[in-house]
Amino acid sequence: MIILGAILLVIGLLTSISILTTIGGILLVVGLILTILGAVGRPLGRKTYY
Repeated sequence: MIILGAILLVIGLLTSISILTTIGGILLVVGLILTILGAVGRPLGRKTYY
């Protein structure tokens, strides 16, 4: 999810398509939050890692 968000963010910035930039930023932030929660050991939806 983090990689997809970063790719969409870069493509959106290079092509000046604002929707790709927005979606990429959201995916990047959500992926980072899930990764941090998984690293701390907090289960989220019965998964302790992402």
